[in-house]
Amino acid sequence: MTAQEILKKVKDNFRHSVLEAALFRNEATVLVDKNVLRAVCNYLKTDPDMQMNYFVDCLGVDYHPAAPRFEVVYHFYSIPKKHRIRVKVKIGEGESVPTVTDMWSAANWPEREAYDMFGIVFEGHPNMKRIYLADDWEGFPMRKDYPLRGYKDRYNPFGEDKE
Repeated sequence: MTAQEILKKVKDNFRHSVLEAALFRNEATVLVDKNVLRAVCNYLKTDPDMQMNYFVDCLGVDYHPAAPRFEVVYHFYSIPKKHRIRVKVKIGEGESVPTVTDMWSAANWPEREAYDMFGIVFEGHPNMKRIYLADDWEGFPMRKDYPLRGYKDRYNPFGEDKE
């Protein structure tokens, strides 16, 4: 199945929920409404033509100051069919995204990483806590509005004077 055929099948099955569909360098990308994310993911995993049985990655993107601010990007691959798709969801600040850890257990740590770095909450995640930073860390360092030198009242590991 070609990337173009994959896009057509997803658009046909989720006609009103696919906000954008793109084909670039033979890579299929769909932007879907967050309310149907789980349904789209379930379809991609269970449909006999799709069989997206390998969860590759989940990551966050900050488009500050645009609204909605964040994008959550998933990459899936089908080992038996040898094709892939990128699924995107846009969310605003303070909104959450449903987890897909019950469909792909490999989503556990990437979703936690997106939470730790961007503050994106995955609703229903079995262990939504920081993965890299201390629990008392203030802020989310991959956000575009995070200070480059950290917050002024935080410990400075390099021994430089606080501004």
